[in-house]
Amino acid sequence: MLKVPVSTPGGRYDIAIGPGLLDALDDTLGRLDPTSVAIVSDPTVAALYGERVAAAARRVARTQSFVLPAGEHDKSLAMASRIVDHLVEMAADRRTVLVALGGGVIGDIAGFAAAVYMRGIRVVQVPTTLLSQVDSSVGGKTGVNHPQGKNLIGAFHQPAAVVADTSTLRSLPSRELAAGIAEILKHGLIADAPYFDATAAALPQLLARDDAALGRAIARSCEIKAGVVGRDERESGERALLNFGHTFGHAIEALTGFGTWLHGEAVGCGMCLASDLSRRVGLLGQADCERIASVIASAGLPTRIGGLSADAAVRTMRGDKKAEAGSIRFILLDRLGHAVQRPVPDAQLTETLAAGGYG
Repeated sequence: MLKVPVSTPGGRYDIAIGPGLLDALDDTLGRLDPTSVAIVSDPTVAALYGERVAAAARRVARTQSFVLPAGEHDKSLAMASRIVDHLVEMAADRRTVLVALGGGVIGDIAGFAAAVYMRGIRVVQVPTTLLSQVDSSVGGKTGVNHPQGKNLIGAFHQPAAVVADTSTLRSLPSRELAAGIAEILKHGLIADAPYFDATAAALPQLLARDDAALGRAIARSCEIKAGVVGRDERESGERALLNFGHTFGHAIEALTGFGTWLHGEAVGCGMCLASDLSRRVGLLGQADCERIASVIASAGLPTRIGGLSADAAVRTMRGDKKAEAGSIRFILLDRLGHAVQRPVPDAQLTETLAAGGYG
């Protein structure tokens, strides 16, 4: 088992990474000494792992499990309210621990419900997808979507612990696995060029679900994100760099209908667009831009999109929560392993969208 410590103003916790950790979840819960445990999951994950996690939780405290839909289109205030209703019905108190068992959607919704119930109860993130293990379960961002944008409603609420059981990735569809690799590549591109190179070289092992390769990649991604979050918990500066590819990606998700593209797929395409934009404004060389697109394609991720309106994309990006007074904040690369925030002329943005397939 690998451990990555996270230390932020909002709390300190450990990320445990390795195979077989679900059955030992009572060790983590026991240290939190809860009065009760509420497990939130989706139908697919509950069928695979729900009883194992519930059995571990019952060794610690009274436990109830709730199964909710977990598509991106279900990531709403109404779904978060259903979790709160369940907590009220089970008489959950401030020492109750909520366990978010599933991918990023479950983690975000359950984390948000934990943040608002009784003004905040503890949540243990138990991510079962690669994307949630390397990204969404770490850092305390919780939230739900609004019809006008992704994650427009949310709160910062750090987990009490993160338990990433890599054996759950064996049941992950190939498309979901590739979506998680997008975030791994992102961490290398913004903060660690040798890690990006190592990930590119290890793509065959990662796609084959090699436990050792996955464990190393998850741990390094978590280290990078933990360092950034520890320095800038509420995204007042450096943490915005973690959004590389996300401004384009969130617009793709919104314009195609949440759930049509997986988040990691949209981010993968978004990183290609952001790299192209970096080149057009004179920050990134052509060879690096082409290499990024080649590696993203080798991971099984889309690199461009067709059939979307460029004007609609710009309007959506101006409404993104990361925009300020309607001005889009783009995260760009000035070299592999280093990201910057820069204003972008409309002409270059239009060129990038056209090259990416927008009409």
